Amino acid sequence: MIPIEQFVTGLLKSVGLFIPETVLVITFMLALIFDLLFRKSRNISGVIAILGFAVAGFFLYQQTGVSYKCFANAYVVDPFSNFFKWIILLSGLIVVVFSFFSKELYDDDRPMGEYFTLIIGMAFGMFLLTSSSNLILIYVAIETMSISSYILAGYTREIKRASEASLKYVIYGAVSSGLMIYGISILFGLTGSLNLFDINHFLAKNAVDIAPLLIASILIVAGFGYKISAVPFHFWTPDVYEGAPVTITALLSVASKAAGFAVLIRFLKIGFLDFIPGNNEIWTMVRGVDWTLILMILSVLTMTLGNLVAVWQTNMKRLLAYSSIAHAGYILMAVTVLNNTGVAAVLIYFFFYMLMNLGAFFIVLLIANKIGSEEIDDYNGMGYRAPFLAVCMALFLVSLTGLPPTAGFIGKLYVFAAVIKAGYLWLAVVGVVNSVVSLYYYAKVFRNMYLKDVESTKEKVNTPFPAIIILLVLAIPTLIFGIYFSPIVNWANASAAIFLGN
Repeated sequence: MIPIEQFVTGLLKSVGLFIPETVLVITFMLALIFDLLFRKSRNISGVIAILGFAVAGFFLYQQTGVSYKCFANAYVVDPFSNFFKWIILLSGLIVVVFSFFSKELYDDDRPMGEYFTLIIGMAFGMFLLTSSSNLILIYVAIETMSISSYILAGYTREIKRASEASLKYVIYGAVSSGLMIYGISILFGLTGSLNLFDINHFLAKNAVDIAPLLIASILIVAGFGYKISAVPFHFWTPDVYEGAPVTITALLSVASKAAGFAVLIRFLKIGFLDFIPGNNEIWTMVRGVDWTLILMILSVLTMTLGNLVAVWQTNMKRLLAYSSIAHAGYILMAVTVLNNTGVAAVLIYFFFYMLMNLGAFFIVLLIANKIGSEEIDDYNGMGYRAPFLAVCMALFLVSLTGLPPTAGFIGKLYVFAAVIKAGYLWLAVVGVVNSVVSLYYYAKVFRNMYLKDVESTKEKVNTPFPAIIILLVLAIPTLIFGIYFSPIVNWANASAAIFLGN
């Protein structure tokens, strides 16, 4: 039994390290209260959300370099989770700002308080997910973020496709949750614990029947695969991305995916790593499940299906949805490596992916505000009707393709380098071929913007000055980090080692 003094000391330290999450909870409640008090101000909750994210970021910065297992090893604060929390926080902050420009959200005198409040709740769930090391806490975190995202996906409920998207999201989410909780129950029956550290210790010391362990692992990974849009758990992605407000689509494509990858990597390393003292770079997995093979299959299927189906899309949101699926496949390539080099590549890729993907979705939002369409054919002549937006869109799409001198090139470079270093040259070749395919469907957008209806008399698309500033904030780093990327690489390398100690 733990002495009471030691328990109290550990609890106080755990609560102290839970401050960023506590700030988000307080922000959530304040957004609700202020929305009730100031009904006439539709943006009050959004302003509170921005302030709350800023305060949470301050306390998150205070945790830089901290590694500690909180709340009886159920919650881990370490540089790995800290990196992903920054991705989630920045994505949430940017999407809240994007929302102020969204015509589809502000039409019809729709109340916005609940919208901003739900974004805060979703961010809190994603924060929990990145640090959870207990299977039940992981499940609760997924449900916390999912419930908010279900509502947000159908927030423009008077639009038929939004209601359809929300319903499909709920149905697929319920199925994945059921699969996951069933896998958790099997794993608990095998090991007698829900804590990943204890599960790891049990698997390392005891012989376990391979069949139920494999089934349990695959079912749990199916739940994670749903969040990262990995094939064959991707079915919800195109319909939800197309039907949801552009702002929520952007948030799901980056923050939700980041949280899913964070928990997948932590599940693999803490739960199934046979840790060799003194050599944290080597991931020798405990006997029972060939994770390398499973992840390779998921990676190849995900990037290939995402890119091939994207070729046939005529709607920008659906195109970016399948592009998002393909990018999940690229990131899974790095996870396949199962070492710290691969994890660092994942972190680097995610930071750059956040910049270019959010930028692309913001341009889709701005153009939709003016022309009322997200169809690629309606982008004809946009290079002359909206030169600034077209140039920025071209930059973000080039970066998403992975061409120099953009940040996307650096992200893919580190992913492919990690895969080749691990000896999986064929997997890197598959990734390169898929990148070439992606260039084809991105080029369709370039063609429409610059080569079709060049002499069109259609009205010009004016861009508000604040929107120009926001685009520059995303576009300039996308270019700069394509040339000078050392700070992000160093940060990722310092954050790659997941905390395993006492």
